[in-house]
Amino acid sequence: MNSTAKILIPNKEWLVQNGSQKIGSISKAKKGYLFVRNGKTIMFKDLAEINKELGITSFEESIKKSKEEKLEKEYFIYDYPCSSKPYEPVYNVRKRLPLFAKSDKSKSQYCAGYYTIKFRKGWVKSFCPKLITLERYPFHGPFKTELEMKSSLNNKS
Repeated sequence: MNSTAKILIPNKEWLVQNGSQKIGSISKAKKGYLFVRNGKTIMFKDLAEINKELGITSFEESIKKSKEEKLEKEYFIYDYPCSSKPYEPVYNVRKRLPLFAKSDKSKSQYCAGYYTIKFRKGWVKSFCPKLITLERYPFHGPFKTELEMKSSLNNKS
């Protein structure tokens, strides 16, 4: 069996898949690891033994791939970063905000960039908040970088 282990909770739980088919799960126990498949549980002393017995490729590959994928995909609207692929990007001139939707059918609008928002408990950092949040609370932004936002936040303290 040549399977992969997708990390659900780092160093605690994994989903074992063969291609796109789920074949079981692994969870960390007090003294070893439990492999559950079709209601049956098998105890292993360490991850190396699981790899040897079940032929699972590295447990770390799943996490590294997902981090690399996130780093590769950077989206911008009018030089402001956004959290996902923007649909219907618009610059609202009155409010001076770069707006976008997260899907083509979405009715919610998000604001690209970094912001500081004042809630009851104080100023909070935010990346791509919803437009409605910025309409309800006082804010500063948009900022093009996280460093600019943190600098603005430090000036408020």
